[in-house]
Amino acid sequence: MTLPTRDSEYHTYGDYLIWSREHGDELIDGVAYVKEPPPPTPTHQVIAGELYRQIANVLERPARVYIAPFDVRLPKENERDDLVNTVVQPDVCIVCDPTKVDMRGCRGGPDWLVEVLSPSTARYDRFKKIPVYERAGVREVWLIQPKDRTVSIFLLEDGRYGEPTVSKLKGRTALTAVPGIVIRWKPLVDDLTYG
Repeated sequence: MTLPTRDSEYHTYGDYLIWSREHGDELIDGVAYVKEPPPPTPTHQVIAGELYRQIANVLERPARVYIAPFDVRLPKENERDDLVNTVVQPDVCIVCDPTKVDMRGCRGGPDWLVEVLSPSTARYDRFKKIPVYERAGVREVWLIQPKDRTVSIFLLEDGRYGEPTVSKLKGRTALTAVPGIVIRWKPLVDDLTYG
């Protein structure tokens, strides 16, 4: 299942600023995708919140961690903001270069990000967003599957993502793109009481 499109029109960030809601709307190559209810599940919120908490507690400045809703504009070249045709809202992301961040969010690829999958967004995240993250140069992407309690880790090498490394949410997992950050899975998994 993939997300529904808003319409059949071509959109830019300028359009997005007019009609987008605070959370859920995204643009990929000019196509507007909208996340319909239901809202994120408690499991989704626990995972995103715990990842944010663990990272924020140890991340050193000038790097920053952000949690959705947080617009990430991904220009293809040096086009003006209003002409950018790809805007996403990863669940959690780390931006090491503070010059990428402004009052509208982030312009350019974060260094690391995570998408927490749900039945309604899993295909969209995997097949629409991963290629966009690769093109934007996001060095590391995690896709967390709550149901299976797994994480798929995509690492950028020579401008491409190879096959992801898939592991269970057990023990600890270090971020490759941001040294010094290690996620402890036990506190997160212990709180997953809703599936």
